[in-house]
Amino acid sequence: MPSSADPSTHAQPPRIAVVGGGISGLAAAQRLRKLLPRAELQLFDASDRLGGPLYTLAHDEALLEQGADSFLIKTPFALDLCRELGLADQLIPTSEQHRRALVVRAGQLVPVPEGFVLMKPQLLKPMLQSALFSLLGKARLAAEPLALVPAEVNRPGYDESVASFATRRLGREVYQRLVEPLIAGVYVADAHKLSLAATYPEFLEAERVHGSLWRSVRKAQSLAKPDEAGAAPATAARYGQFVTLRGGLRGLVDALVATLPANALRLRTPVMQVERHATNHWTLRTTPGAPLEHFDGVIVAAHAPQASPLVKHLDGELSSQLAAIEYASSAVVTLVYHRQDIDHPLDGFGIVVPAIERRPIVAASFLTVKFPSHGPAGRAIVRVFSGGALQPDKVDLDDAELIKIATEQMADLIGAHGSPIETHVMRWRDAMPQYHVGHVARVESIEARVASHDGLELAGNAYRGVGIPQSIHSGRSAAERLAKQLAK
Repeated sequence: MPSSADPSTHAQPPRIAVVGGGISGLAAAQRLRKLLPRAELQLFDASDRLGGPLYTLAHDEALLEQGADSFLIKTPFALDLCRELGLADQLIPTSEQHRRALVVRAGQLVPVPEGFVLMKPQLLKPMLQSALFSLLGKARLAAEPLALVPAEVNRPGYDESVASFATRRLGREVYQRLVEPLIAGVYVADAHKLSLAATYPEFLEAERVHGSLWRSVRKAQSLAKPDEAGAAPATAARYGQFVTLRGGLRGLVDALVATLPANALRLRTPVMQVERHATNHWTLRTTPGAPLEHFDGVIVAAHAPQASPLVKHLDGELSSQLAAIEYASSAVVTLVYHRQDIDHPLDGFGIVVPAIERRPIVAASFLTVKFPSHGPAGRAIVRVFSGGALQPDKVDLDDAELIKIATEQMADLIGAHGSPIETHVMRWRDAMPQYHVGHVARVESIEARVASHDGLELAGNAYRGVGIPQSIHSGRSAAERLAKQLAK
C-alpha cells in the first residue's frame, strides 16, 4: 500500500518538469516515474532526439558510436541502471586482447607502460624501460618518493591543477609525454587549469597520507590479499572495467525512453526561463509567445551555460555561478577501413597524442579492437578526435577538412592507406565541462543556492563527474531529492 506521505496518493498528482534530455535528464525522469508513478511528467529538450552524446549509428552491419562508446563499471551507477532496465544480458566487456593505449612520440606509437594509471605508476620497472622517456626523465621519475610535499596540501579545501601536481610529483617529461595526453583523452581539457580536487582527489589524498604516490602504491600492495598477487596489471585491469551494450549505447537511451509516457516527451521545445510563481509552484516559459506552464517541481538537467539564463531572474548569483563553468567542444571523425588497408597491428585500444607533438588531433580510438562485434569481419573502425580546450578552432573546420586531417594523421600513425570505405563527422559543441581549479568550492556554492529554492534541482555532468555513471547518479539523486521535497 502506498505511503500516505507519497504525493502520488494525493487527489491532485504533482506536475514535474525535467529540462534536458541527455542521460542525466532521462535518468531523472525514469527515477521520478518509479518514485511518483502518478505524477504528471514533462521532459523538455531543444533538439530533435534524446540521449545527447549517447548516439549510435547502426549502418552497414556496423555500430558507429558518435560520442561515448563505453562506460566504467567500477562506479556502479550505470551498471545498476542497466540491471534495473533489464539490459544486464546485453552488456559486453572490452576485448581481452590489447587492453592498453598507445602514445605518440616523434611519430612512433609507444605503449603506455604496464601498470601506469593516469598519474600513478604501479610498477616502476616498465616506466624505466619505456621508450617514452629520456634518461633524465626516468631519473626524475625514480626520485618521486623524494619530491617535497608543499605544506598547504594539508589545508582544508586545498586544490591545484593536474599539470602542477603531476609535474611536481613525476617530473615535467612524464607529465608532458604521458599524463597530459591521457588526461586530455578524458576531459579534452587544459591540464594547467584542470582541478585535481575535482577530477582525481585520490591522488591528493595519496600524497597527503603517504607523502608520495609510489609509497602509496607500495602500501596498497603490502595490504593486498594473497589471491590478488596474480591479478592483471593495473592498466589492463582498468580497461577491463569498461563495458558497452551489444547494440551500442543508444540501447540505454531507448530503454530509458521506453519507461516514459509518449506524451511526456517534448522534443524541439527549448525552455527559455524558469521562475517561482507562488509558494511551491514553478512556471516555465518555452518558445516566445507560448503560454506559461505551471509545475510543482523542476529538475534542470541542461548544460551549465544553458541552465544559467533559465534561472537568471530567479537567482542572479546562482546564474552567475553556473555561467562560470566553462565548456570545451570536440569533433569526432569516424573512418571505416578495410582491415587489410592498415599496416599497423592495432595492438592497443587507441592512441593519445601529447600536445608537445603539435599534431591537429587529440586522440584516436580503435572501436573494433575494443569491441570486435561492433563491426563486420575484415573492417576496422577508427574514431579520430580533435578540438578540445587546447585546439578549439578545429571544431569549426568544415567536414571535408576534418576528414582530411583525420585520414592524413591515420596514414602517418597507423599506416592507413587508400580512402576509407566511409566517413562520418560529428561535432559536440560545448559538451564537456571544464573542471577548473576551484571547481569543488564553486559546486558547493551552487548546491547551497539550489537548496534554498524548494522544488528546484540541478543535474548533469557539470558538477561532480563527467562520466556516464556520474551523470546517471546526478540525475537519479536529483529525482530522489525532489520526490522527498514534494512529499512534505
